[in-house]
Amino acid sequence: MADQDRTRTAAAPDRTRTDAYLARIGAARPAAPTAGALRALHLAHLRAVPFENLSVHLGEDITLDADALVAKLVDRRRGGFCYELNGAFAALLAALGYDVTLLQARGVGEGGRPGIPYDHLALRVRDDRGGDWLADIGFGTHTHFPLAYEERGEQREPGGVFRIEDAADGDLLVLRDGEPQYLLDQRPRALRDFEAGAWYHRTSPASHFTRSLVCSLLTEDGRITLSGHTLTTTVGTERTRTELPTDAAALKAYDQYFGITLDRLPPEPELPEG
Repeated sequence: MADQDRTRTAAAPDRTRTDAYLARIGAARPAAPTAGALRALHLAHLRAVPFENLSVHLGEDITLDADALVAKLVDRRRGGFCYELNGAFAALLAALGYDVTLLQARGVGEGGRPGIPYDHLALRVRDDRGGDWLADIGFGTHTHFPLAYEERGEQREPGGVFRIEDAADGDLLVLRDGEPQYLLDQRPRALRDFEAGAWYHRTSPASHFTRSLVCSLLTEDGRITLSGHTLTTTVGTERTRTELPTDAAALKAYDQYFGITLDRLPPEPELPEG
């Protein structure tokens, strides 16, 4: 019980902040922490708050504190990457009465090799009827809805065909369309435990976040992504790329498509040759 208590979001926002958060994602306050409400909140968040790593390239601090994360998403109307998005979402869900456990995961790269420990933050969420769900709004192109945590068969949804498999040492392997996505450690964690992983992804030349620039949002019929001056719109299976001719056009696109107002563009990363 002590381990579970330490993972609950002690700094869950008060009612006023929770209402502001719900307004940010365009969601109504649920009457109870039900499975259906969790699905609606999960999808609403994905459609309102972008997955983005702009802070990494703008030199902005990333503070893994629930209040700071909620302020970034709600007051500054920004997005973030996994630690920020799922960290803030955990605070919202806790304020709405869900039992939330933070879990660390290691992304699976080429050749099936797991990434660093605390590579990713995901959430185990229990609803009012004791149902457990794997909620994850911070993995980019991924699930639209939470996955049934105990289900080991295929789970089909708009984001693809997902499966949760038992792995070695009590871990779980999450797959999308047959491809491993991440290896999930089921032991409860606290938000502060992810500070080293967040630091690595902000600073290491080997991190895909320092090597790429992305701002991406789920839409009703697809996805829209801005990477540098390249705007990519996906509708169904059709993908359209538009090269924005000027910095002013890129800044306008951040505002128009993602609701992000910037006074300067984040510099595009320079990748080593070869």
